[in-house]
Amino acid sequence: MKLRKSIILCGLAAAALSMTSCNDWLDVNNDPNTPTSADASYANRMTYMQHYSLASYMIPSSNSAYYCGQLATITGGQQTAAMNWNLGGANRANHAQQWFLVPVGGNLPDLYNSAMNDGAYHYAAVACYFKAFGFMNMTDLFGEAPFDEAFGASVAPKYNTGKEVFMGCINLIDEAIELFQKEQKEGALPLSDGDMWNGGDTGKWLKLCYFMKARWLNHLSKKQPGSYKDGKYDQATILECLSKAMQSNADNTVVYHEDNNSSTWDHEGWNEPVDYSTLYSCIGMNNNRMFVSKCFYDNLTNFAGNGVEDPRADKFIPWCRSVKSADTPAEIKWSADGKWRRSLGVDLNSNIISIQGPSASSYKLRYFDADSNEVTTEKASVRYEPAGWYINSTDAARLGDTVYIQGLSGSVGYGGGKDMLARRSTYKGVGVDEAALSGVFWTRPTSPTVVGSYAEACMIKAEVLFRQGKTAEAYNAYREGIKAHIEFVNDVCKRWLSGDPKQVEALTTCPSFTPMNQADIDNYLNNGIGTAGDLTMGKIMTQKQFVIFFTNEMWLDMRRMDYNPEYFLRWHKPFMYENNASYKTYCPDGKYPRRWGQASYEKDYNTTNLDAIGDQVPGARDLPAGANGKWYLSDQICTLPVWWDSTQE
Repeated sequence: MKLRKSIILCGLAAAALSMTSCNDWLDVNNDPNTPTSADASYANRMTYMQHYSLASYMIPSSNSAYYCGQLATITGGQQTAAMNWNLGGANRANHAQQWFLVPVGGNLPDLYNSAMNDGAYHYAAVACYFKAFGFMNMTDLFGEAPFDEAFGASVAPKYNTGKEVFMGCINLIDEAIELFQKEQKEGALPLSDGDMWNGGDTGKWLKLCYFMKARWLNHLSKKQPGSYKDGKYDQATILECLSKAMQSNADNTVVYHEDNNSSTWDHEGWNEPVDYSTLYSCIGMNNNRMFVSKCFYDNLTNFAGNGVEDPRADKFIPWCRSVKSADTPAEIKWSADGKWRRSLGVDLNSNIISIQGPSASSYKLRYFDADSNEVTTEKASVRYEPAGWYINSTDAARLGDTVYIQGLSGSVGYGGGKDMLARRSTYKGVGVDEAALSGVFWTRPTSPTVVGSYAEACMIKAEVLFRQGKTAEAYNAYREGIKAHIEFVNDVCKRWLSGDPKQVEALTTCPSFTPMNQADIDNYLNNGIGTAGDLTMGKIMTQKQFVIFFTNEMWLDMRRMDYNPEYFLRWHKPFMYENNASYKTYCPDGKYPRRWGQASYEKDYNTTNLDAIGDQVPGARDLPAGANGKWYLSDQICTLPVWWDSTQE
């Protein structure tokens, strides 16, 4: 992805959801040597907003995915809290709101109005899409949000109910669909000038909009059947939208990132290069933030007990360079050349987290001087010999944790490494190859960000058809979705091995990067996923988790299905939650993580409106009162269902 250098469009206060007009703010000092809001073309705005729209979704996804029992972490931060259902500190609310409302939302009115004035209807359609996508994410995470008064003059905008926000987003996506089909006026900038997602292809944008509409309408599965216009579960419209959405992987909207440490850096957020993937920034570059769980591992290696390994398992489970020894556990998988070892899964249904496990592996080197005498420091050495992986702990119970491999990713551009392999030891400032880690498919600097995919569209279709009792048709969609996702992953692996020759030489030795064999793919599709005769909702939803991994949609599906283990194979509540009374303060027995509490600046600066909307939120006033009697400060606020996650009208 190459984000063009563009004008920093507006300085906006992040203390409230609604910001004062950019034009009003800029009129205070009209310096002819400084660009103003009026100088920014809608093409430049679009490029800028695409970057932050993705970031505002993917940063929360780097946290919400941990609610779902597929990932483990030992960082002690937000991801660990989410993994353990410690809802007192398990969200990234400020990131979710700020990164959408300021750089994206602050530009929405100007993008839409200037585009409509110029007859650049496709840019106006993009503005509708951004607003719908951003606010749908807001209501998914927080329930209620200022919507009608967003981006107006008020610094304390009134809140809308979850239903009002949801229906407003559906109206916006309908408007986007209408505008994408209009012919732009002569002289209007072509969409390709600002579009770094789809290259100005309005056909792909239309498919993306229909896909999003189908995804969002399927969120209403707890509602009564009826028209979506009345807030009902409208299966016919979902299927109609899917017929107009992606029909193959060629229709996907995917952002392919670069690891070149470009001169364009993010100055609205973390001051990092904008070219690499957000998940690399949140997870991949940070040691110990990701291990795979036993639930995830078992579903990949023996889905539904059919004894056939998913060919994606090698791409989704971390590997490390290693040497087999006499006491290597038999269940560990090795590469064909015996030089790479694959991780096992961390059992979140055990006490391993409570006894400070798993410990992260380190790599030991032995140092020798010119006379081959062993020395204690690298400084005094002329050469090294690898001594292998070890756990830096005096706790005997932890010494076997080398079987768990963290999903740490390397980087050439930003990290200054030799390739995308991370290395846990260095010699004279250079990473040691024997200490290499593979990282995982989603969290590398050049991992693609999937905005909308054919594979997910197939899984939504499979769910709806299964609900209708059309098992054979549902199975065909289910199988096609799995197949499409495997092919997508394979295509990404091929991209990785067709890049920089210096990297390719190292990556081709690692099973995490090499493309899958067609024979393994065929065997899995024919023998590993079941048949139409034994299809269940659990198989559909579990396979869908692989397709939508590291997205908020993962957590959304678990909420929508009430965390039913029949629908998420091998899933269970985390041991740490079940055995820690303090966590029950925030999520009592019988309740589940349902939302995030509002961002700090909403609770600090928009308290009157935030408190007032509680009268329109079923169950809000029934929560144990928080500080000053406020419903939104209740310890149990995260257990309150959002509108679509309920039977509320």
